[in-house]
Amino acid sequence: MQRRDFIKYTAALGALSALPTWSRAAFAAEQPALPIPALLTPDASSRIQLSVQAGKTAFAGKNVTTWGYNGSLLGPAIKLRQGKPVNVEIRNTLAEETTVHWHGLEVPGAVDGGPQGVIAPGQTRSVSFTPEQRAATCWFHPHQHGKTGHQVAMGLAGLVLIEDTESLQLMLPKLWGVDDVPLIIQDKKFTADGEVDYQLDVMTAAVGWFGDTLLCNGAVYPQHTPPKGWLRLRLLNGCNARTLNIAASDNRPLYVIASDGGLLPEPVKVTELPMLMGERFEVLVETRDGKPFDIVTLPVTQMGMTVAPFDKPQPVVRIQPVVVPASGTLPDKLVDVPALPSLDGLQERWLQLMMDPMLDMMGMQALTERYGKQALAGNPHGQMMDQMGHGKMSHGAMNHGGHGFDFHNANKINGKAFDMNAPAFAAALGKYERWTVSGEGDMMLHPFHIHGTQFRILTENGKPPAAHRAGWKDTVWVEGARSEVLVRFDYAASAEHAYMAHCHLLEHEDTGMMLGFTVA
Repeated sequence: MQRRDFIKYTAALGALSALPTWSRAAFAAEQPALPIPALLTPDASSRIQLSVQAGKTAFAGKNVTTWGYNGSLLGPAIKLRQGKPVNVEIRNTLAEETTVHWHGLEVPGAVDGGPQGVIAPGQTRSVSFTPEQRAATCWFHPHQHGKTGHQVAMGLAGLVLIEDTESLQLMLPKLWGVDDVPLIIQDKKFTADGEVDYQLDVMTAAVGWFGDTLLCNGAVYPQHTPPKGWLRLRLLNGCNARTLNIAASDNRPLYVIASDGGLLPEPVKVTELPMLMGERFEVLVETRDGKPFDIVTLPVTQMGMTVAPFDKPQPVVRIQPVVVPASGTLPDKLVDVPALPSLDGLQERWLQLMMDPMLDMMGMQALTERYGKQALAGNPHGQMMDQMGHGKMSHGAMNHGGHGFDFHNANKINGKAFDMNAPAFAAALGKYERWTVSGEGDMMLHPFHIHGTQFRILTENGKPPAAHRAGWKDTVWVEGARSEVLVRFDYAASAEHAYMAHCHLLEHEDTGMMLGFTVA
């Protein structure tokens, strides 16, 4: 923290402590304070140490077994500087294998932490890299083949903040945990005896695992008390399968300043901000009026996600400004984002996302049997499959558990389920490529993520990308149509440590909708 920031931070805390006791108590009544991840920076030897560990976290009066990095749930925010090398030592103290994937970081395949970067129980893996990309909010999470959904559901996720000179020169809010605040948003489901209730079955393989409890930084509906002025929120959709639609409860505007891969050319004003799984956005919201409000997620039209209580707006965090003035501003201009290069003569690739029709049918029927017709979210595809299921399967495979059907390999790209030992293609180092990712004929939501790069979206579901999605991205929205991205890889990835391209609905990824590729 720079000296001027420390002075401002100290002044803010001092002013807050000077409030009447009753006023401070009012802030703390009813709701927990928003937990703020610790900032972890490289030591004098450029080292960072992470421990993957199990612990207990209190939810609704019960001590729940959870997993975290350097703690019992979630993890720290790792702050890195562009051009500064770092060595990360990761020790796995769990009773099972895991990996640590650097989601959004442009790093070599050997560092990336995909399913081949296995850390056995009791073992340590060290990775070294130098971030050369733009300032961005990225994250890290497990990528264990077939178990990513379960390990993330148990609580494994942390942030990576990359800073550069250009971003530090902007007068954006920068006081961590005060006016620069991370919001890791996840949904959870618990058993009656208070454990994380995770299943990978036919239903979740089709629509994903989703919960009935919304968490923000691991807490249920916490509150934050920022100074009055501009508040910077670093949003991460850390859910396994749930799309979020972020808004302010009083409809005040959100100004999007950054997406997955960094700052936009200028702020983009929105009142609703859809977020796919794994996506990050940074927004500024004005709190100068001093009035309290909630950050909420609005209902979305996604199968399985309209089950109560998510059929109504759900509060994420309460914002209760205090009398202290903030010092950050909303700049008119942020950073230069280069124009798209010529698309002539580029290597083109076609990636067709598809779900086995049997899984589709069985998944829809299981969904409606468990949650009722409202779980279909009015989706005509879901209704059609539900009708087909009752006609064709109610006395067949469904009632007998689908014996003989391998749903673990029922989600595919170009007709093939993921094979860790067979990269699908080789991309050329440092060369632009145009990839078309098609969800035509599938109708399911697929947030498609590509490792090792930040790309530009050319079209998203057949339309130009929205202004706040036109910057640097690592996830593109694919839902029943074609999306096109312009990619380039500046680091090598061998067959032994291939990059991944996959659906980031984690249960789709775990059941085959992923491919590996090399870069040389």
